Amino acid sequence: MIYKRKTQRTRKRFFSLANAEEYIGDLSKNTEIFGLTKGQFSIIDIIEHVLNHTGKANLLIATWTAAHADIHKAFTFLKNGNINDIKFIVDRGFVNRQPEYCKELQSMFGEDCIRFLRIHAKFAVIENEDWHFVIRTSMNLNENKRIENFEITEDKDFCKYFIKFFDLVFSSIDINNLKGDLDLLDAFDDSILSDITF
Repeated sequence: MIYKRKTQRTRKRFFSLANAEEYIGDLSKNTEIFGLTKGQFSIIDIIEHVLNHTGKANLLIATWTAAHADIHKAFTFLKNGNINDIKFIVDRGFVNRQPEYCKELQSMFGEDCIRFLRIHAKFAVIENEDWHFVIRTSMNLNENKRIENFEITEDKDFCKYFIKFFDLVFSSIDINNLKGDLDLLDAFDDSILSDITF
């Protein structure tokens, strides 16, 4: 399924500033920011910057892997009331690659907030009544001391597109107990986006 839209885009080169807030700057409606970093900040820092702009919101995160510090930072958002709700889609291999971090993720957020799936896509959704942000990136939910890219888009229908994907994954047959088998995931096609305007 493909989402198509026209948008106002800003491209930036980020190689000298120290943090996400300085790099990204102000956020506004119906815009898209694209940037490259050399590891000065991570996806969790971008999420924090966007949350500081939106106020309390719902947060969805898809990642191939995650690290201790970033898991704890996400938990801080929840504990401090920066977010209403949080859900994760994490690659199934994370269970074997990082069993301790996996248990930590499950104990902090609860098994019902996490789905393990064969996934390599990395993105986050931050949305409330007023703001609808999607962050797409090459970064995982960990420290990234390498060249990485990110795009921040504020677009209600684009946001719905990713929310629909999360809803589909969370409502499908128990993926967690079936090794993230993609054959068990219901069809992800244009029919599930009938209420989104293109």
